[in-house]
Amino acid sequence: MVLTIIYLLSKVSFIFNPLVTLVSILIVPLTISGFLYYLLRPIVQFLERKKLNRVLSILLIYLLFAGVITIFLIVVWPPLRKQIIEFMNNVPKMINGLQTQFNDIRDNRYLSMVTNETSPELMSKVTEYLNSAMEAISGYLSHVVTFLNDFVIVVGTVPILLYYMLKEDERVTPMLVRMLPSRYRRDGANVIHEIDNMLKGFIAGRMISALLLAFMSFIGFWMIGLPYPLLLAVVGALFNFIPYFGALLGAIPCVIVAFTVSPTMVLWVIVVVVVAQQIEGNLISPYIYGKTINIHPLTTIVLLLVAGDFGGILGMILAIPVYMMLKIIVLKAHKLYFAEKMEDLTETNP
Repeated sequence: MVLTIIYLLSKVSFIFNPLVTLVSILIVPLTISGFLYYLLRPIVQFLERKKLNRVLSILLIYLLFAGVITIFLIVVWPPLRKQIIEFMNNVPKMINGLQTQFNDIRDNRYLSMVTNETSPELMSKVTEYLNSAMEAISGYLSHVVTFLNDFVIVVGTVPILLYYMLKEDERVTPMLVRMLPSRYRRDGANVIHEIDNMLKGFIAGRMISALLLAFMSFIGFWMIGLPYPLLLAVVGALFNFIPYFGALLGAIPCVIVAFTVSPTMVLWVIVVVVVAQQIEGNLISPYIYGKTINIHPLTTIVLLLVAGDFGGILGMILAIPVYMMLKIIVLKAHKLYFAEKMEDLTETNP
């Protein structure tokens, strides 16, 4: 019956196309709104404890947020924009620099013996792959202009969604609980509370870790003289929202840019990235997350691979919190199921 239902649904898939389109349009604004909601909700609750009206608290936060964005546009955006433009303009020069560096490595007296004995085409293959990676990075940056259409949707919808999320915060849980049968309402409230705590810890932890990692990376790249230190630090921090793979993905652009300078610069970049990641992973993350995120590494890797194939970067970012939500719900449902079974056995066998 299940297979028949799936088959019939596949035959009328055109009915669901508007729903799929709606989800694809709203997924980014909803994700950003939910992210900001968990960051700003503690501030709203603090202002409410100070006897300030919730609506006024939200408007005050919006005003402060606008000030932060203004400071960002004045202080951070000009050098960041300059580095993005310079990077895009210097892509051909950097590709030539990559070719020069690998030609020097290939012509090295000691390395040439190794490469000649193993594979004469090894260095050319590596150069080809790195050139392709550099062109892909420049292509992503050049697509910033096409992102403006989506950016308009985000700017227009996120403030409205966020406002109602913060305003109706205390009504959501009771409304969801009332939708459940009476016998499950207490357990449903506990599940919602667990999910809420999990999302709060995950989002706040990722945000703090990303900011600290960006700061450490920027200082390290600036000290070793790596080109575009602010841009590369921001890219690494954004990728840090992806567990495990984020560190590798964020380090790839840094290593490629370092190769355009010298092989020695590559070593220094690797040192900076490893030190920053070790500090973030072993000192900062355990203190921030505690026991909020308790997933086996193998499970995390499988989730990220599957989510990345279906949803790209956004899918990899959402994979862990969605999995944790489903895990909490399934474990609670499983516990209730066996509790009811035990009650039935007790009643039938007094």
